[in-house]
Amino acid sequence: MSTQFQGVIPPVVTPRHADGSIDTASLTNVTKHLLDGGVAGLFVLGSSAEVPYMTNAERELVVSTIAEANASAGADAVPLIVGANEQTTNRVIEEAKKVIDLGADAIVVTSMYYAIGNASETETHFRAVRAAVDKPIFAYDVPVRTHFKLPTDLLVRLGRDGVIAGVKDSSGDDVSFRQLVLAAKDIPNFDIFTGHEVVVDGALLGGAQGVVPGLGNVDPRGYRNLFDAAQAGDWAKAASEQDRLADLFEIVYTPNGRVSGGAAGLGAFKTALQLMGIIESNTMSVPMPSLNETETTAIKVILERNGLL
Repeated sequence: MSTQFQGVIPPVVTPRHADGSIDTASLTNVTKHLLDGGVAGLFVLGSSAEVPYMTNAERELVVSTIAEANASAGADAVPLIVGANEQTTNRVIEEAKKVIDLGADAIVVTSMYYAIGNASETETHFRAVRAAVDKPIFAYDVPVRTHFKLPTDLLVRLGRDGVIAGVKDSSGDDVSFRQLVLAAKDIPNFDIFTGHEVVVDGALLGGAQGVVPGLGNVDPRGYRNLFDAAQAGDWAKAASEQDRLADLFEIVYTPNGRVSGGAAGLGAFKTALQLMGIIESNTMSVPMPSLNETETTAIKVILERNGLL
Protein backbone atom coordinates (compact mmCIF):
# COMPACT_ATOMS: atom_id res chain seq x y z
CA MET A 1 0.00 0.00 0.00
CA SER A 2 1.05 3.63 -0.45
CA THR A 3 2.88 5.26 2.42
CA GLN A 4 3.53 8.79 3.63
CA PHE A 5 6.30 8.07 6.13
CA GLN A 6 8.81 5.25 6.32
CA GLY A 7 12.34 4.45 7.42
CA VAL A 8 14.31 5.49 10.48
CA ILE A 9 12.85 8.40 12.47
CA PRO A 10 14.79 8.76 15.75
CA PRO A 11 13.29 10.51 18.78
CA VAL A 12 15.80 13.32 19.21
CA VAL A 13 17.46 13.65 22.63
CA THR A 14 17.74 17.05 24.31
CA PRO A 15 21.28 18.01 25.37
CA ARG A 16 21.65 20.27 28.39
CA HIS A 17 24.59 22.29 29.64
CA ALA A 18 26.04 21.38 33.04
CA ASP A 19 23.89 24.14 34.56
CA GLY A 20 20.73 22.47 33.20
CA SER A 21 19.94 24.92 30.40
CA ILE A 22 19.20 23.69 26.88
CA ASP A 23 22.40 23.32 24.85
CA THR A 24 21.30 24.53 21.42
CA ALA A 25 24.75 24.09 19.84
CA SER A 26 24.84 20.43 20.89
CA LEU A 27 21.22 19.99 19.78
CA THR A 28 22.20 21.30 16.35
CA ASN A 29 25.10 18.83 16.31
CA VAL A 30 22.76 15.95 17.17
CA THR A 31 20.41 16.98 14.36
CA LYS A 32 23.27 17.07 11.85
CA HIS A 33 24.56 13.72 13.16
CA LEU A 34 21.14 12.17 12.53
CA LEU A 35 20.77 13.68 9.08
CA ASP A 36 24.27 12.52 8.15
CA GLY A 37 23.24 9.07 9.36
CA GLY A 38 20.55 8.87 6.70
CA VAL A 39 17.41 9.19 8.80
CA ALA A 40 14.05 9.65 7.07
CA GLY A 41 12.56 12.01 9.64
CA LEU A 42 13.02 13.45 13.12
CA PHE A 43 10.66 12.79 16.01
CA VAL A 44 10.87 15.89 18.18
CA LEU A 45 9.52 16.25 21.74
CA GLY A 46 9.13 12.54 22.37
CA SER A 47 9.93 10.56 25.50
CA SER A 48 13.63 10.44 24.54
CA ALA A 49 13.61 14.25 24.49
CA GLU A 50 12.66 14.27 28.19
CA VAL A 51 9.62 16.29 27.13
CA PRO A 52 7.67 15.95 30.41
CA TYR A 53 10.52 17.72 32.18
CA MET A 54 10.58 20.74 29.85
CA THR A 55 9.08 24.14 30.41
CA ASN A 56 6.95 25.58 27.60
CA ALA A 57 9.80 27.90 26.63
CA GLU A 58 12.22 24.96 26.47
CA ARG A 59 9.87 23.01 24.22
CA GLU A 60 9.61 25.93 21.82
CA LEU A 61 13.39 26.38 21.85
CA VAL A 62 13.99 22.71 21.07
CA VAL A 63 11.53 22.62 18.16
CA SER A 64 12.79 25.85 16.64
CA THR A 65 16.45 24.81 17.00
CA ILE A 66 15.88 21.45 15.31
CA ALA A 67 13.71 23.05 12.61
CA GLU A 68 16.46 25.56 11.82
CA ALA A 69 19.18 22.88 11.70
CA ASN A 70 16.99 20.69 9.52
CA ALA A 71 16.16 23.52 7.12
CA SER A 72 19.85 24.34 6.77
CA ALA A 73 20.35 20.84 5.31
CA GLY A 74 18.56 22.01 2.16
CA ALA A 75 17.66 19.10 -0.08
CA ASP A 76 18.65 16.69 2.70
CA ALA A 77 16.05 18.07 5.12
CA VAL A 78 13.52 15.56 6.43
CA PRO A 79 9.97 15.75 7.85
CA LEU A 80 9.63 16.88 11.46
CA ILE A 81 7.19 14.77 13.43
CA VAL A 82 6.58 16.59 16.70
CA GLY A 83 4.96 15.45 19.91
CA ALA A 84 1.96 17.37 21.18
CA ASN A 85 2.48 16.11 24.68
CA GLU A 86 -0.24 17.18 27.09
CA GLN A 87 -2.67 15.55 29.50
CA THR A 88 -6.08 16.24 28.02
CA THR A 89 -7.72 16.98 24.68
CA ASN A 90 -7.91 20.77 24.67
CA ARG A 91 -4.36 21.05 26.00
CA VAL A 92 -3.14 18.70 23.25
CA ILE A 93 -4.89 20.81 20.61
CA GLU A 94 -3.28 23.95 21.97
CA GLU A 95 0.17 22.30 21.98
CA ALA A 96 -0.36 20.85 18.49
CA LYS A 97 -1.17 24.25 17.02
CA LYS A 98 1.92 25.70 18.68
CA VAL A 99 4.34 23.09 17.29
CA ILE A 100 2.76 23.29 13.84
CA ASP A 101 3.48 27.02 13.84
CA LEU A 102 7.08 26.15 14.75
CA GLY A 103 7.46 23.83 11.76
CA ALA A 104 5.94 20.44 12.51
CA ASP A 105 5.03 18.40 9.41
CA ALA A 106 3.07 15.89 11.49
CA ILE A 107 2.21 15.55 15.16
CA VAL A 108 2.31 12.69 17.64
CA VAL A 109 -0.48 12.32 20.18
CA THR A 110 -0.89 9.94 23.12
CA SER A 111 -4.10 9.01 24.84
CA MET A 112 -4.93 11.20 27.81
CA TYR A 113 -2.86 10.68 30.91
CA TYR A 114 -3.39 11.61 34.56
CA ALA A 115 -7.04 12.07 33.49
CA ILE A 116 -7.14 8.54 32.06
CA GLY A 117 -10.15 7.80 29.85
CA ASN A 118 -11.72 4.62 28.48
CA ALA A 119 -11.71 3.50 24.85
CA SER A 120 -14.73 5.62 23.91
CA GLU A 121 -13.29 8.78 25.45
CA THR A 122 -9.93 8.07 23.83
CA GLU A 123 -11.62 7.82 20.42
CA THR A 124 -13.32 11.16 21.01
CA HIS A 125 -9.96 12.58 22.07
CA PHE A 126 -8.21 11.62 18.81
CA ARG A 127 -11.13 12.71 16.64
CA ALA A 128 -11.25 16.10 18.34
CA VAL A 129 -7.54 16.68 17.80
CA ARG A 130 -7.84 15.69 14.14
CA ALA A 131 -10.75 18.09 13.64
CA ALA A 132 -8.68 20.93 15.09
CA VAL A 133 -5.43 20.55 13.14
CA ASP A 134 -4.57 20.15 9.47
CA LYS A 135 -1.53 17.91 9.75
CA PRO A 136 -1.10 14.12 9.84
CA ILE A 137 -1.47 12.66 13.34
CA PHE A 138 0.37 9.64 14.69
CA ALA A 139 -1.09 7.83 17.66
CA TYR A 140 1.63 7.14 20.22
CA ASP A 141 0.95 3.89 22.04
CA VAL A 142 3.06 4.15 25.18
CA PRO A 143 1.20 2.63 28.13
CA VAL A 144 4.24 2.85 30.39
CA ARG A 145 3.59 6.61 30.33
CA THR A 146 -0.18 6.81 29.89
CA HIS A 147 -1.30 3.68 31.77
CA PHE A 148 -3.65 2.91 28.89
CA LYS A 149 -2.95 0.48 26.05
CA LEU A 150 -4.47 1.72 22.79
CA PRO A 151 -6.80 -1.05 21.53
CA THR A 152 -6.05 -2.48 18.09
CA ASP A 153 -9.63 -2.14 16.87
CA LEU A 154 -9.67 1.53 17.86
CA LEU A 155 -6.42 2.27 16.01
CA VAL A 156 -7.63 0.48 12.89
CA ARG A 157 -10.96 2.33 12.95
CA LEU A 158 -9.22 5.68 13.34
CA GLY A 159 -6.89 4.77 10.49
CA ARG A 160 -9.71 3.77 8.15
CA ASP A 161 -11.54 7.01 8.92
CA GLY A 162 -8.44 9.09 8.19
CA VAL A 163 -8.21 10.38 11.75
CA ILE A 164 -4.68 9.09 12.26
CA ALA A 165 -1.92 8.57 9.68
CA GLY A 166 -0.29 5.81 11.64
CA VAL A 167 0.99 4.54 14.95
CA LYS A 168 4.24 4.85 16.87
CA ASP A 169 4.20 1.68 18.99
CA SER A 170 6.21 1.78 22.20
CA SER A 171 3.99 -0.67 24.03
CA GLY A 172 6.60 -3.41 24.13
CA ASP A 173 3.77 -5.80 23.24
CA ASP A 174 5.02 -7.56 20.13
CA VAL A 175 1.88 -9.70 19.85
CA SER A 176 -0.45 -6.71 19.63
CA PHE A 177 2.02 -4.97 17.32
CA ARG A 178 1.87 -7.85 14.85
CA GLN A 179 -1.91 -7.97 15.13
CA LEU A 180 -2.09 -4.24 14.36
CA VAL A 181 0.12 -4.59 11.29
CA LEU A 182 -2.05 -7.43 10.00
CA ALA A 183 -5.33 -5.65 10.69
CA ALA A 184 -4.19 -2.40 9.06
CA LYS A 185 -2.28 -3.68 6.05
CA ASP A 186 -5.01 -2.70 3.57
CA ILE A 187 -5.30 0.91 4.83
CA PRO A 188 -3.56 3.29 2.40
CA ASN A 189 -1.14 5.86 3.82
CA PHE A 190 -1.25 4.24 7.25
CA ASP A 191 2.26 3.86 8.62
CA ILE A 192 3.23 1.79 11.64
CA PHE A 193 6.54 2.29 13.42
CA THR A 194 8.08 0.22 16.19
CA GLY A 195 9.89 1.89 19.04
CA HIS A 196 11.37 -1.42 20.16
CA GLU A 197 15.07 -1.01 19.34
CA VAL A 198 16.19 -4.64 19.47
CA VAL A 199 13.49 -6.36 17.36
CA VAL A 200 13.33 -4.00 14.40
CA ASP A 201 14.23 -6.70 11.88
CA GLY A 202 11.24 -8.76 12.99
CA ALA A 203 8.93 -5.74 12.87
CA LEU A 204 10.02 -4.89 9.34
CA LEU A 205 9.65 -8.51 8.26
CA GLY A 206 6.10 -8.38 9.61
CA GLY A 207 5.26 -5.30 7.53
CA ALA A 208 6.11 -2.25 9.65
CA GLN A 209 7.02 0.88 7.73
CA GLY A 210 9.88 1.85 9.99
CA VAL A 211 11.39 2.41 13.41
CA VAL A 212 11.60 5.21 15.97
CA PRO A 213 14.66 4.09 17.97
CA GLY A 214 16.04 6.00 20.93
CA LEU A 215 19.33 4.21 20.29
CA GLY A 216 19.21 5.73 16.81
CA ASN A 217 20.52 8.93 18.37
CA VAL A 218 23.80 7.09 18.92
CA ASP A 219 23.96 5.03 15.73
CA PRO A 220 21.54 6.33 13.10
CA ARG A 221 23.61 4.81 10.29
CA GLY A 222 23.30 1.36 11.84
CA TYR A 223 19.51 1.58 11.82
CA ARG A 224 19.55 2.96 8.28
CA ASN A 225 21.71 0.00 7.20
CA LEU A 226 19.26 -2.37 8.88
CA PHE A 227 16.30 -0.72 7.15
CA ASP A 228 18.01 -0.76 3.74
CA ALA A 229 18.85 -4.46 4.12
CA ALA A 230 15.22 -5.21 4.96
CA GLN A 231 13.99 -3.19 1.97
CA ALA A 232 16.33 -5.22 -0.23
CA GLY A 233 15.03 -8.48 1.21
CA ASP A 234 18.45 -9.33 2.66
CA TRP A 235 17.13 -10.60 5.98
CA ALA A 236 20.41 -12.24 6.98
CA LYS A 237 22.17 -8.87 6.71
CA ALA A 238 19.30 -7.18 8.54
CA ALA A 239 19.52 -9.73 11.36
CA SER A 240 23.28 -9.31 11.57
CA GLU A 241 22.97 -5.54 11.92
CA GLN A 242 20.18 -5.97 14.45
CA ASP A 243 22.42 -8.28 16.49
CA ARG A 244 25.12 -5.59 16.57
CA LEU A 245 22.59 -2.95 17.60
CA ALA A 246 21.28 -5.25 20.32
CA ASP A 247 24.81 -5.43 21.67
CA LEU A 248 25.13 -1.65 21.46
CA PHE A 249 21.86 -1.39 23.42
CA GLU A 250 23.72 -2.88 26.38
CA ILE A 251 24.79 0.70 27.20
CA VAL A 252 21.41 1.27 28.85
CA TYR A 253 22.13 -1.40 31.48
CA THR A 254 25.42 0.05 32.70
CA PRO A 255 23.88 1.91 35.70
CA ASN A 256 22.65 -1.49 36.99
CA GLY A 257 19.81 -0.14 39.09
CA ARG A 258 21.54 2.96 40.48
CA VAL A 259 19.14 5.32 38.67
CA SER A 260 15.60 5.10 37.32
CA GLY A 261 14.90 3.36 34.04
CA GLY A 262 14.43 6.64 32.22
CA ALA A 263 17.64 8.12 33.57
CA ALA A 264 19.51 4.92 32.67
CA GLY A 265 18.36 4.74 29.05
CA LEU A 266 18.45 8.41 28.16
CA GLY A 267 21.53 8.96 30.28
CA ALA A 268 23.30 6.21 28.35
CA PHE A 269 22.37 7.77 25.00
CA LYS A 270 23.63 11.17 26.14
CA THR A 271 26.80 9.73 27.63
CA ALA A 272 27.54 7.90 24.38
CA LEU A 273 26.99 11.08 22.36
CA GLN A 274 29.28 12.96 24.74
CA LEU A 275 32.00 10.32 24.32
CA MET A 276 31.57 10.56 20.55
CA GLY A 277 32.15 14.33 20.71
CA ILE A 278 28.65 15.24 19.48
CA ILE A 279 27.32 16.87 22.66
CA GLU A 280 29.05 18.79 25.43
CA SER A 281 27.48 17.22 28.53
CA ASN A 282 25.46 14.18 29.61
CA THR A 283 23.44 16.31 32.04
CA MET A 284 19.89 15.07 32.62
CA SER A 285 16.71 17.01 33.41
CA VAL A 286 16.10 17.58 37.12
CA PRO A 287 15.58 15.45 39.18
CA MET A 288 17.32 12.70 37.17
CA PRO A 289 21.03 12.18 37.93
CA SER A 290 23.64 11.98 35.18
CA LEU A 291 25.64 8.82 34.67
CA ASN A 292 28.93 8.71 36.56
CA GLU A 293 32.54 8.05 35.59
CA THR A 294 32.33 4.29 36.15
CA GLU A 295 29.22 4.01 33.97
CA THR A 296 30.81 6.24 31.32
CA THR A 297 33.84 3.94 31.19
CA ALA A 298 31.59 0.91 30.72
CA ILE A 299 29.71 2.66 27.89
CA LYS A 300 32.99 3.54 26.22
CA VAL A 301 33.95 -0.14 26.07
CA ILE A 302 30.63 -0.99 24.36
CA LEU A 303 30.99 1.85 21.86
CA GLU A 304 34.51 0.76 21.00
CA ARG A 305 33.58 -2.84 20.31
CA ASN A 306 30.78 -1.63 18.03
CA GLY A 307 33.07 0.64 16.00
CA LEU A 308 31.65 3.95 17.19
CA LEU A 309 34.84 5.20 18.86
